Formats: sequence, structure tokens, C-alpha cells
Amino acid sequence: MEQIDPRRLLVKVSEILQKFKIPYMVTGGMAVFVWGRPRFTADIDIVVELTSATAEKLIPVLRSLSEINYLDENAARDAINRFGEFNFIDGESGIKIDFWVLKNDLFNQTRLKRRIPKIILGRKVFFISPEDLILTKLLWHKSAGTSRHLEDAESTLKISGGKLNIKYLKRWAKKLEVSDVLSKLI
Repeated sequence: MEQIDPRRLLVKVSEILQKFKIPYMVTGGMAVFVWGRPRFTADIDIVVELTSATAEKLIPVLRSLSEINYLDENAARDAINRFGEFNFIDGESGIKIDFWVLKNDLFNQTRLKRRIPKIILGRKVFFISPEDLILTKLLWHKSAGTSRHLEDAESTLKISGGKLNIKYLKRWAKKLEVSDVLSKLI
């Protein structure tokens, strides 16, 4: 039996996004795996700068990745209109990708510009920067109140700490109103 490796699907999807020149960055648990303490994650989270035109190209190519998959085209179109999220489930592996449509605000545009390429299975894949991952996790903690996001932020701070741009972190934490939580972690 072949072992399921989410990195294979991640590489395939990142190559498709790059082919269609769709700016993206991997975030969530996969990014924590790169920048912080590895933990189990049941899905892949990808932030995409998507328009209706690029979605029309992307959807059929995603569908062609496996004979059986799940992708609600109406949910994808709705996500573009409201800067929300839509899912793709690969039928061969059962792995779910959450596509988060990038919001058009300064923080989101900045974090997309700061994405960092990493080599995964010999291919270039763009990941959210560790600073922006921390800030995003603090925002999720603030809105959802779950400890997992705080633990992810803390592990990223500890493991990537020496390489972090602390001035950037503090400046954006203040703007995003999460500086109180950040100061407890630093």
C-alpha cells in the first residue's frame, strides 16, 4: 500500500498555480511544519489571489488531478466575491485543500509580497513568512479563542526566533491589535 504524502498534492497544486501565474502562499499547519514545531494537520491551507477569470482556468485543472474529487464551483465563485474560502478534496489521497481568497487590504497584500520559496520534493513552493504566520495565528486566536493557534505562534517564535524581523512583528501586531498577546510570547 502506498503511503499518503500531502507534500505530493501540495507540489502538484503549487505547480498549477505557478503555471497560471496565480499568486499564492501556503499557510496553516503546513507552514507551521516549515517554520515551527511540526504537528499533525488534516488539510493544506493555501491563500490565493484569485479572480473570476483565473478561477475559470484553475477549476477544471484541479478537477483533472484525480478521477474522483470534490470541488463545488459555486462555492469557489462565491469565495472570490466575498474573499472567503472554498475546498478541493483529492479523491486519490483524501487530502483536503482549503483555498482562502486573499483579502484586498494592506496586511494581506504585504504578507503575499513577503512569501518565501522553499523546496519541497525538489520543487519550489511559496510559504507565508514566519512573521506573517505568527501574526495570522494571533489573529485566528483572537477571533476563535483556540489554544492551537497560540501554540502554533509560540512554536514558530521559538524555532524561527533568531531569524525573525521583530520590528516588523511588533509594528503589525500593534496595527492588528494583537500586540498584547505577542508581548506575552516574546
